[in-house]
Amino acid sequence: MTTVHRTSPQNFAGLEFVRAWPERILEWEAAGLDEPLELHLTDAPAVGDERGVFLLLHGEPSWSVLYEQWIARLTSAGFRCVAPDLAGFGRSDKPTDDAWYSYERHCASLRHIIESLDLGRVHLVVQDWAGPIGLRCLVDDPDRFARAFIFNTWLHRDDFPYSDGVRLWRQMAMDPDALGGDMPTGRIVAGTMRRDHADRARIEAAFDAPFDGPASKAGARAFPAMIPFGAPEVGGAAEQARCDAALAAWVGCPVHLAFGDADPVFPYEQAEAWVTRIPGATLDRIPDAGHFVQFDAPEDCLTVIGRRLGLAV
Repeated sequence: MTTVHRTSPQNFAGLEFVRAWPERILEWEAAGLDEPLELHLTDAPAVGDERGVFLLLHGEPSWSVLYEQWIARLTSAGFRCVAPDLAGFGRSDKPTDDAWYSYERHCASLRHIIESLDLGRVHLVVQDWAGPIGLRCLVDDPDRFARAFIFNTWLHRDDFPYSDGVRLWRQMAMDPDALGGDMPTGRIVAGTMRRDHADRARIEAAFDAPFDGPASKAGARAFPAMIPFGAPEVGGAAEQARCDAALAAWVGCPVHLAFGDADPVFPYEQAEAWVTRIPGATLDRIPDAGHFVQFDAPEDCLTVIGRRLGLAV
């Protein structure tokens, strides 16, 4: 059986994000483990009457701190905010075997969170690997969702035009020597920022906090390896393509795309093509913002959300 690493709370003690919002822990009976896995999430209540729930999802190699500048604004606008840490990331437990991780297991864990909390009127926010994972839940259980916001991400299909950037990232991430012998999560995230950020060291520390060395980074190593053009089964190629086809015939909640246009991994041109495939979808351009657009350009992201909701956020 796979062993599980649990990051010490002391790793997060210096982060205002962790101190600011209530934490919830859910147990998940995950296959291949001797005992239930702890999934941690920020669960911040709405101020005043609740308008719905923002489900704020992260991808690789980040965690829910991506939304540190979002939650106060969204809760003040009347939304509960639920920001989970995927298994292997953030404050959640971290199975230490790279091979334990798969697209299906990540989808199952998110489904467990949504059903355990009985979330409804969900405003979904996805980026990076949260796109294939979160959009799967949207397609499979559409009645729970009120709106979807899609930031720099993708869904696999047979003819998806993977960028040189994503191919280079996969190649580098699968070669430890190319990344200095270990996956430097904080440096990776900070290095994608395209806006001016005064304290780069703070960014690196925030995204390094969940990890205590190589054994704890199995989940971070696994995601690049499972990109479907290289690993179609573990990366859920068929299910992602099914979700892409479902969105191409979409009759559910409104869907809004907003891409940072300085992302070499999922470039803005892909968003321009994708929006034409989803009936009724809208598209916003976030200028001079990189891959982790939620952290790089939070004000612009919230402006997009407020405009699409017709609210001040």
